[in-house]
Amino acid sequence: MSQYKYLIVGGGMTADAAVRGIRAVDPKGTIGLFSQEPDPPYERPPLSKGLWLGKSVEKVWLKTESLGVEMHLATGIVTIDPRGKRARDDRGEEHAYGALLLATGGTPRRLPFGEPNVIYYRTMRDYQRLRNLTEAGRRFAVIGGGFIGSEIAAALAINGKQVVMVFPESSICARVFPPDLSQFLNRYFQEKGVQIISGDSVESITGGVQPVLKLKGKGELASDGVVAGLGIQPNLDLAQAAGLEIRDGGIAVDEQLRTSAPGVYAAGDVAMFYNPTLDKFLRVEHEDNALRMGEAAGRSMAGEKTAYRHLPFFYSDLFDLGYEAVGELDPHLEIIADWAEPYKKGVVYYLKAGRVRGVLAWNIFGLMDKARLLIAEPGPFSPANLKNRLAA
Repeated sequence: MSQYKYLIVGGGMTADAAVRGIRAVDPKGTIGLFSQEPDPPYERPPLSKGLWLGKSVEKVWLKTESLGVEMHLATGIVTIDPRGKRARDDRGEEHAYGALLLATGGTPRRLPFGEPNVIYYRTMRDYQRLRNLTEAGRRFAVIGGGFIGSEIAAALAINGKQVVMVFPESSICARVFPPDLSQFLNRYFQEKGVQIISGDSVESITGGVQPVLKLKGKGELASDGVVAGLGIQPNLDLAQAAGLEIRDGGIAVDEQLRTSAPGVYAAGDVAMFYNPTLDKFLRVEHEDNALRMGEAAGRSMAGEKTAYRHLPFFYSDLFDLGYEAVGELDPHLEIIADWAEPYKKGVVYYLKAGRVRGVLAWNIFGLMDKARLLIAEPGPFSPANLKNRLAA
């Protein structure tokens, strides 16, 4: 049985950040990292952004192995025993630990019918599979109109592919953006050559190597490849089996990212944490949270009293548009838009009871620190006192 001072379950960006947090406090403590992926930790955002714009694959690797970590790739932890401080992997081997981090991430949601030729886009292997298909294929179907769907559709179109997007909402990112901005994105993508089929969903897929999508709206789409971006389901099975507290679909953690079990921490996509700025519990699936929370968890595991109170931001790039956002982006909230140029450059505020709950900076960058301070203010706010508030 191996023994580690620190055992990390997961091999994504959160896990890498945790290793760096540990090493900032404890340069020599033994670390074991167990990842179900066959690849070592890498930057995930370039999979749907930079790698399609010319960024080299060599530059996405995080080189976690250089930090004195024993890597167990393509190896999952299947049970943990918080009382005995033991973990068992899927090869039947046991590992003792002093502190354990659950950075298990999430699994892509799948279509309700089995179809092996659909790429449920999330990993480096998914990127490599899609990239190989694009070498010969010309027409691609993207299922989903959210973050991943919109980014992949834009990336494929930029690379000269014929792209059709299918999603049940009325417009792209309709669950996040106000209706007018979301409808603008439909028109914008169409101007870039992307076919939009909104308000519809896929009923079945046939055809094997060249899939044909049958839509509930009775239409059919032929393609050379199908990519699905349907969101993720947090991987909670290990935590649930160990009896850890689960809150609203995430592993409950305190401000030092400790779970309900002594010596067990959680961070990243799976962790449900309290944010004092919004005065609510959050579970966040974006890069900023993975990096900041992972590092904080590592420092806490190594004995530093680190409180995680960060309000994470997220970002995206869609053709020649880009945005950064922080807080609650709920289109059902009161919306105040401060456009310098409608839908091309401006700031959108999301308000509730006179307080700013979220900020979307559209084609303006570097405002997130100011936005967090604004969200922390009690208000009340109106269109007049938000005019030019963040971006003059």
